[in-house]
Amino acid sequence: MGDKNAIRLFEDKKIRTAWNAEEEEWYFSIVDVLAVLTGSDNPRKYWSVMKTRLKSEGSQLATSCSQLKMKAADGRDRLTDVANMEQLLRIIQSVPSPKAEPFKAWLARVGAERIEETIDPELAIDRALETYQKKGYSDDKKRF
Repeated sequence: MGDKNAIRLFEDKKIRTAWNAEEEEWYFSIVDVLAVLTGSDNPRKYWSVMKTRLKSEGSQLATSCSQLKMKAADGRDRLTDVANMEQLLRIIQSVPSPKAEPFKAWLARVGAERIEETIDPELAIDRALETYQKKGYSDDKKRF
């Protein structure tokens, strides 16, 4: 499944990822993300408790996550729970940790912006142009 595996750094913490070329999306190690967002000494246990809580609340999120073999700290490939971007963002919304709050606030802000863009598509065009320019692309539309 993962023909591209990578380690991403977030606040100097490693987050294991895998690229699924067939689905054209990244998968992220859930326990790695939870370790960053909670500061838990045992993120695997944290995820286990969180999965139980999500199931008791009627969420299918925990059961829809997959497992992939990823390099563990001991260097061996081990199955680990992974989530695609959408699943990961939903998991993050459920994390009751002060460290997750800035990320949740960012998600809420981006969500509100996208809803506003649905109402007024001109906002989406303006945002796309601004992003285009911030990336250093020329205002000259001619590209060869």
